Amino acid sequence: MGLHQRPSPLLMPLLLLAQCGAGLESIGYVPQLSSAALLGRLTQSTFTLEQPLGQFENVSLSDPDPIWLVVAHSNATQNFTAPQKVENIHAPASFDRNGYYLTLRTSRVHYQGGQSGSQLRILRVGNDTKCSLKSRDCNSPLPGAGPYRVKFLAMNAKGPVAETEWSEEIYLQQAQTFPGSPGSRSKSTVIIIVFSSIFLAVFLALLISACCWNTPASSPEEQVRVRRYHTHHMDSLRVEQSS
Repeated sequence: MGLHQRPSPLLMPLLLLAQCGAGLESIGYVPQLSSAALLGRLTQSTFTLEQPLGQFENVSLSDPDPIWLVVAHSNATQNFTAPQKVENIHAPASFDRNGYYLTLRTSRVHYQGGQSGSQLRILRVGNDTKCSLKSRDCNSPLPGAGPYRVKFLAMNAKGPVAETEWSEEIYLQQAQTFPGSPGSRSKSTVIIIVFSSIFLAVFLALLISACCWNTPASSPEEQVRVRRYHTHHMDSLRVEQSS
């Protein structure tokens, strides 16, 4: 009669650790930015990835099982812990707090390899401006220039199954400041503009003053002429003297 021996209590933590480690398969694939010459391949809030075609064909998944894209701040990748349930998946609303979130849920049916090369197979991260940040799978615009790193995580009903490697750091485009904008003006430029404005105002005041005081002289014809009046008593006096 055989007896079923229980494992030693000292070996139980090691067995559990081995089971957890064996449960998450590592896929030797590094996510890449799209190599196609796309308009908007990198913007101020989005970037475009190649699809991981054929990378999950040999993983223990059923066709409906979800494959997520993990988006993380570059300095938060060491803190990432694969969620054990779908309910534990972080939405973009917790990005600032946790440093990562999961988005772009799909199945391996959409990542099958060997398909026609005429169709462009890409993933545009941060392309949904209307979804709620609190909802899972929200593909909201990225909040800054980065750097970011991403990887793919496959899950089933029991938890995480497989994951790829982290990508290289991804930097988004930064907003450019145009020379005419107030933010690009140096202190010396502002001082020059102020003094130029003051000088122009003084010049206009002097010009207006000169126009008001410089009245042109009248011509001889426009001068007032004094008329000579002859009184009656002066004429009578002249008559008497002549007689």
